[in-house]
Amino acid sequence: QVQLVESGGGLVQPGGSLRLSCAASGFPFNRYSISWYRQAPGKERAFVAVVGGYDYTSYAESVKGRFTVSRDNTKNTAYLQMNSLKPEDTAVYYCNYFSGVRDYWGQGTQVTVSS
Repeated sequence: QVQLVESGGGLVQPGGSLRLSCAASGFPFNRYSISWYRQAPGKERAFVAVVGGYDYTSYAESVKGRFTVSRDNTKNTAYLQMNSLKPEDTAVYYCNYFSGVRDYWGQGTQVTVSS
């Protein structure tokens, strides 16, 4: 079955960096886009970034220039490199895969940006 497992979250000071990973299994990883979303307390889940099958990328305006999304098809893993982190980046981060029929989500990883 499809599995998406995020890791790499944690507590970081403003201006710091984290790299999130999304390990995928159960579907042909190299054929599908992988997206990252985040959900802050009291807010709806929001799009952060996407990496396509041919390394196409797109970002939310709020993270452009600070976050970089990538993938390694040999490891069935997607990454989200987050630099210059701000307190407003605090959220649970989820990776997502849409099969054409339904969305699949990981369990999420908490990112907290605080001094």
